[in-house]
Amino acid sequence: MNKIDATLTVIEHSQGISVVSFGSSNQHLKMMSLDLDESMKVGVKVRLGVKASSISIAKNLRGELSIANQLKSTVVSVNNGTLLSSVKLRFGDFILESIITSESSKRLDLQENDAVIALIKSSDLSILELLK
Repeated sequence: MNKIDATLTVIEHSQGISVVSFGSSNQHLKMMSLDLDESMKVGVKVRLGVKASSISIAKNLRGELSIANQLKSTVVSVNNGTLLSSVKLRFGDFILESIITSESSKRLDLQENDAVIALIKSSDLSILELLK
């Protein structure tokens, strides 16, 4: 599980759904929630979680996407296996792991120090814990 420390900046509610915005490493993240804990308030520090298989990678991205979380990152390492590749990304002070197909890794020609965008759907982000 990837972990990102963040500060809650905005909470929007409508029809039983909450969209929560966070700030981390000078970038913005959004999370969709059906059951937001009442302790979640603007200014609260949290640890967010996202599975490695839920992080996609874009290189030389152009155009608009519906994916809310587009995190500017740098490739730290690429480990290509037969079917899957583990790609480590630096996002601010955090190292994130993305698991993608080796075919995708090779097609993107991912190399150490490449500038990429880590893509995370707002429904794939979760709050793991409150920080003090």
